[in-house]
Amino acid sequence: MSIFNYKERPGYFSRLKDALKSTTQDISRKIDQVMGTADSPITESQLEDLESILIGSDIGVETTSAIIEKIRQETKGHEFMTSSQVKKLIREELLEILRGSDDWSEEDVARSKPYIILVVGVNGVGKTTTIGKLAYRFAQDSRDVLISASDTYRAAAVEQLMIWSERTRTDMVKQAQGTDPAAVLFDAIAACKARSKQILIADTAGRLHTKSNLMQELDKMRRIASREVPGAPHQVYLVIDATTGQNGLAQARQFLASSGVTGLIVTKLDGTAKGGIVVAIAKELNIPIRYIGVGEKKEDLMPFSAEAFVDGLFAEAARV
Repeated sequence: MSIFNYKERPGYFSRLKDALKSTTQDISRKIDQVMGTADSPITESQLEDLESILIGSDIGVETTSAIIEKIRQETKGHEFMTSSQVKKLIREELLEILRGSDDWSEEDVARSKPYIILVVGVNGVGKTTTIGKLAYRFAQDSRDVLISASDTYRAAAVEQLMIWSERTRTDMVKQAQGTDPAAVLFDAIAACKARSKQILIADTAGRLHTKSNLMQELDKMRRIASREVPGAPHQVYLVIDATTGQNGLAQARQFLASSGVTGLIVTKLDGTAKGGIVVAIAKELNIPIRYIGVGEKKEDLMPFSAEAFVDGLFAEAARV
């Protein structure tokens, strides 16, 4: 049985619930405070309070406005909604937004060999750690992985990757600091072919979206990958730090415009009360979320599940 089927993995839901505890306590507690008992009708004043709560959790203005408007339409003229019905509607709307992230399976990884994954994102979001966790996940399913240390501008990035390669017993290709990152990737692809590796995970510089030369460098890496392996890169994962909130959303917009992002990895969900940023990103950018980081251990990278996330976000209050 593959470890990649999250529904079969022991403790998946409890671990996710623990990771979202700060967000859940913040949202659910505030909603319960303003919504009253389960059967009480919702007033316009309560809707305004609800709107503030959802925006404050970083779910996003666009998503929040759509939810509040739908509630108003449901109660227009003759009907009213109870507190429990409103919570159910919120859950359904969030699931609708996030379900696009479920149309994917890790089982598809490595059908092309080598399967090349570029990992992008600004410094400090947990990019290097995420690469190590990805390598561990694939290795646990008997996938042969190689890491390319293509962030050659920051010496610490290579050192951190070396620690992770040792921790996960994963081969790594590196060169001297300042080497052309595309050259490192080229050598890593050659090493993958020579050693019959299935998956190549390539780090990239912690590029700021304002640095056009770094974006050009990333484009060069994409061209090298495509030239050496048809269809590559197969994935470009953008790592976003959940604790940065709307700043993370702004980063995602810029990377999407210039780097061909295919999926998101949202880290540090266990360290924020504003986990709703996941919803805002999915809604406003239409980028699927592939993984979430819920801690510092090598096991703390989990495939994203829309249903599990929404249930964890609103706890039992959303399951009425």
